[in-house]
Amino acid sequence: MNLKAHFFDKKAKTQIFHDDAHAAQNLAGELLSFIPAMTSRPIVFVCIGTDRSTGDSLGPLIGTLLEEKKLTSFYVYGTLDEPIHAVNLEDRLNEIQLKHDNPYMIGIDACLGRTKNVGVIQVGKGPVKPGAGVNKELPAVGDIHITGIVNVSGFMEFFVLQNTRLNLVMKMAKTISEGIYLAGLIYQKTIVTEEEKTN
Repeated sequence: MNLKAHFFDKKAKTQIFHDDAHAAQNLAGELLSFIPAMTSRPIVFVCIGTDRSTGDSLGPLIGTLLEEKKLTSFYVYGTLDEPIHAVNLEDRLNEIQLKHDNPYMIGIDACLGRTKNVGVIQVGKGPVKPGAGVNKELPAVGDIHITGIVNVSGFMEFFVLQNTRLNLVMKMAKTISEGIYLAGLIYQKTIVTEEEKTN
């Protein structure tokens, strides 16, 4: 959980409302604008969070939904069955680095923010910093990041997380997973097209 929605430079990120009619398509477009074209680097999504807190379950919900969609062009880590959280984050990142050669990583996490921004999905350059709002020294994750603002920050954050509406978190998880899935389909088609051109 990155409790500080303003952790990143505002100029370096895009905001998408989860309930916008074109939210998934817009998210896919943003992702594809960041992911290197025709890279040999494996594309890895690291979904951070725990199902022990409603507000912090956004990451593992996204990971589970993506696992069910059976993505072939991207790798996904962090699900409800095997969550990536504060306790195991460093070990899991080491595992990913050993398994994949120089992966291009996208960190996904929930965060808290201003009332008017609750429900907003943010995509931007640089890593997500889990635990930034609670002074935990955790590794930064990702070449780029996706964060979802699930509730309001400023007071008793852990209590706020526990009392975040599952309905909102689930809707945001569905939008984000659909956006990633669409990006994967387009990315795969691009690779196939380029391979056909070279043959």
